[in-house]
Amino acid sequence: MPNSNSKIHRGGQEAGRRELVSRSLQSAQHCLEDQDFGTAYAHYLLVLNLAPELKTSVKETFQFTLFKWAEELDSLARIQDLFNCYEQALELYPDDEVICNSMGEHLFRMGFRDEAAGYFHKAVKLNPGFADAKENFYRVANWLVERWHFIMLNDTKRNLTYLKAIENAVRSGCKSVLDIGTGTGILSMFAKKAGASFVYACELSKTMYELARDVVAANNMERKIKLLHLKSLDIEIPKHIPERVSLVVTETVDAGLFGEGIVESLIHAWEHLLLQPKPKNQDVSTGDYGRVIPASATIFGMAVECKEIRRHHRVGLQEVAGVHLSNSVQFFSPTYASAGSEETVEPYTTEKLSRIPGGYVPLTEPCQVMTVDFNNLQELKSLAARKPWKLSMPVTEGGILDAVVVWFVLQLDDEHALSTSPSEETCWEQAVYPVQGLLDYSVKTGDTVVMEVCCQDCYLKIQKISSLPSECGMDFSDREDMPSLGNEAELCNALAGLQTTSKQDGNAQVCVLESTEIALLNNVPYHKCFKAAMGKVLSALNPSKDSQSMDVDGHGSGMNLQENQNKSFLDAAPDPLYVLDVSEGFSILPIIAGKLGPVRAYSSVEKEQHQAALNVISEANHFPKETLEFWQSHLEDESVVLQRPKSDKLWSIIILDVIETSGLIQQEVMEKAAISRCLLHSGGKIFPQYVLVYGMLVESESLLLESAVQGTEPTLGFNIAPFINQFKVPVRVYLDLSTLPCVPLSKPAELLRLDLMNPLLNSSSREVKVEICKSGQVTAIPFWYHIHLDEDHSLNTSDESSHWKQAAVVLDEPIQVQVGDELVLDVQHHKSNICITVKR
Repeated sequence: MPNSNSKIHRGGQEAGRRELVSRSLQSAQHCLEDQDFGTAYAHYLLVLNLAPELKTSVKETFQFTLFKWAEELDSLARIQDLFNCYEQALELYPDDEVICNSMGEHLFRMGFRDEAAGYFHKAVKLNPGFADAKENFYRVANWLVERWHFIMLNDTKRNLTYLKAIENAVRSGCKSVLDIGTGTGILSMFAKKAGASFVYACELSKTMYELARDVVAANNMERKIKLLHLKSLDIEIPKHIPERVSLVVTETVDAGLFGEGIVESLIHAWEHLLLQPKPKNQDVSTGDYGRVIPASATIFGMAVECKEIRRHHRVGLQEVAGVHLSNSVQFFSPTYASAGSEETVEPYTTEKLSRIPGGYVPLTEPCQVMTVDFNNLQELKSLAARKPWKLSMPVTEGGILDAVVVWFVLQLDDEHALSTSPSEETCWEQAVYPVQGLLDYSVKTGDTVVMEVCCQDCYLKIQKISSLPSECGMDFSDREDMPSLGNEAELCNALAGLQTTSKQDGNAQVCVLESTEIALLNNVPYHKCFKAAMGKVLSALNPSKDSQSMDVDGHGSGMNLQENQNKSFLDAAPDPLYVLDVSEGFSILPIIAGKLGPVRAYSSVEKEQHQAALNVISEANHFPKETLEFWQSHLEDESVVLQRPKSDKLWSIIILDVIETSGLIQQEVMEKAAISRCLLHSGGKIFPQYVLVYGMLVESESLLLESAVQGTEPTLGFNIAPFINQFKVPVRVYLDLSTLPCVPLSKPAELLRLDLMNPLLNSSSREVKVEICKSGQVTAIPFWYHIHLDEDHSLNTSDESSHWKQAAVVLDEPIQVQVGDELVLDVQHHKSNICITVKR
């Protein structure tokens, strides 16, 4: 009888469980219909915990419910609840790539990039064909493991020079070593290989720390090197390392030398982690004292003329496609703005001058800017406290003063040095300080380029760059305080001050643009092309209007006439034509549209400074106020940018950003095009109307070296490549094809068409046959775009004047080809990612 009662009891429990599961499923469905996603999610959790056998059948609905509820929690800033939901979901579906990817997306948006990368990587491992996860992982990989890691690890000369310097130090008695900013751990392994008894290494990045841990283990050194997931400033004795070390090795230097915090970290190391330095001129054992590799550095600078730098940092036009750029607006790039900024902004850009489009012309001889002894604590401490000093460079070649370029020689020890000079074959770029804000940029032989130098906020700052005419030539080198000057010298000093004065008075509207935005403003063919294409559409939609209002060729008869035309057409046309520009960043296309007749042009710029600049330019072109408006101020929901101009109106033109300046396709551009098509009235157009993707096959060792570590040879036998190459991405961006070291093996071929106006012409994948015209090894497929505003007007993103860069797919394995061979390219487009695989 007890057995019978037990069975009845269990049967009753099972019936009760089934009843509860059934009711919860019904309740969940009702909640979904009412869009009560939180309650629906709770019901599904109950169901899946009570009935795990239902996991497969309710999986898709559960995912949908989770994602909708997560969106709500995100909008309510209930971040902890959001992550709790994902953790619960992953307990139920630990191997679900879709949930992993979604969790990564939330983490990435909230700034947890290391953690996001882990979820994206797991999703790709679970399903290598999952396009969303692959694209997410590629994007975050570029940030987590910066591309210079590959270039530097492939630099055999750099690796060998560091190895020899470390070997010298260890042989001379340095037995305990601390590697600050270890990265992949290569310098730590050099130290252990050289015979150091104790090796410690610290790394702040979680991703790089875990990568270093794997690398050290793969090279059988996990018990010989102690890795610390710490910033060196947080290392304590004896908590993290038992005692002070005799050698610190580091390569925490950027193109401007100090930008990765080497001064701050070495001050802390000398004060807390290193043995005292060896007394000078005393013959004592090195092992009893502390030292640093690199031992010192010498920084050099040179003034240059460079059209490519100029077009990215100075607006060189007074008029763009008929739009007068008001003298009341001054455009600067962030490097110039950083001089007076309270924020810590990198005061330079970086360029590999040997590969800069159009090249460069040295205007001065290389000049020593400063030296720094990393083994001298007092000198390191005095750097930040030192007052700005003057530096002068005699002009040896006349030209246009565009920038001061800086590089350095890193003296690792008495015998070994590395140079980052533009004339050296090096993995390093150079620091570029663009010259901005002068009245006249021309210099002639005998003139002097003068500047102010200081070390501030962990950066080498070179500012107040100007030129003195030859008759006023003076040497300000390294003078902290200017002495009393004679009349002529005072006049020259005043001239130098005048040169750095902005073109306008203090009432000028300052507008800081990204360098790519300045390059866009300087792109004359771009604006002329848009003007002609917009004029064509607006003329067709307004055929009855006087053709003079359509100032397509820029031959209007003066500002007053233009003003009267605009006013009369706006008055005469109760229903003006509506133009929306939703391209990213600063754009004057709405103003160009406003010059083409009775138009209401809407700009989507968000920054107040940019809006103010556009307003000033509009006023300078005598626009009625209602001609230009800012779209964001009209939106109730800023997340829904694409909507009608008014409840009863539609757009005549919608301008979309299709191509990123990096050379990739903008994310979700086809989805935006689909919405835009619904918002156009008859005869209206999306610009661009379609885009053609072009590519060619090339042999390029440079692209291979920049994309993945090439075996163990460049890393001197250490096994690093398989681990860091997990973070390689198949597409290299921000390329300049005009200077990319490569050999073309085929002619350009059309790879894909993206039609924004006619989606029936689109295909997400396509096979393209390409004939080989030169024998060699195919290592990469660079690609670029022909952007067709219409059939008559197009832009080529690889043109010399283009503000866009190009991109390239780098093959996993090179393919040997002969003239006459034919390869088939399988081209696929997903969101912003272009995937190209090669078939024989």
